[in-house]
Amino acid sequence: MDEIGAGIVPRETVLRPCPSQAGPGHARVARALGTGIVAGEFPEGAVLPAEPVLLARFGVSRTLLREAVKTLSGKGLLEARTRVGTRVRERAAWNLFDRDVLAWTLDASIDRRFLRDLAEIRLAIEPAAAALAAERRTDADIAALESCVAAMRAAPGLDPAFASADLAFHLVLADASGNLFMHSVGAVTEAALDVVFRMSRPTDPQAHETSWRAHAAIAAAIRAGDPAAAARATEVVVRDGLRNGAAAVEAGAPRPTLVPACPVRRGSSR
Repeated sequence: MDEIGAGIVPRETVLRPCPSQAGPGHARVARALGTGIVAGEFPEGAVLPAEPVLLARFGVSRTLLREAVKTLSGKGLLEARTRVGTRVRERAAWNLFDRDVLAWTLDASIDRRFLRDLAEIRLAIEPAAAALAAERRTDADIAALESCVAAMRAAPGLDPAFASADLAFHLVLADASGNLFMHSVGAVTEAALDVVFRMSRPTDPQAHETSWRAHAAIAAAIRAGDPAAAARATEVVVRDGLRNGAAAVEAGAPRPTLVPACPVRRGSSR
């Protein structure tokens, strides 16, 4: 890992002192560097500052710093090159399914591209999950989905409970599919959905009714055992969510901080 020392401090880079955070030293450094990378402090293609600079910034040993760099390399953010240094990799190489990378991305920024990419992966998976749920659902699944819809209906406007119930609905949907991979994807994207749902929750009575009724249509199709209708209704909800999220970004809506979502049944997929 000697390549770290090959880096220089770019003139435009501001190395701010790293605040004290809980956790092992290498995890703290990895988090600080990872957040800096996704926020653009260390741009794609740039070489990290020289090792002595990073050691002074973080106040850790050389061993801990190199362990942090190794962690970020495993997540696709960094790449060590002999006689060049440790370079920030292009965004396409980042493992956005890694929980840490996703959390750092959410902490740094949410833009239209992020919303589009999230919607595309949801469109690839959630309608199929709903179709499978219509075939495999249990009475407990249906009760959980309908309970989420009831909670959404009872929490109009900007009530945070609406977003919590919305998130719970989609996590239950992933579980009801009975597919282990869909269950896992739902768990990975939970933090992103939590933030996006709270950004884009309905602000007027008509939008509120449209949203909870759209989710009710998914639950009804699953109860009826109609895979095609469940898939269509889910696609409508995901596309509406993309439009609402993009509108919130355009309007400059404040981005919620990451907080745990409401409790939801997350048992192993059958």
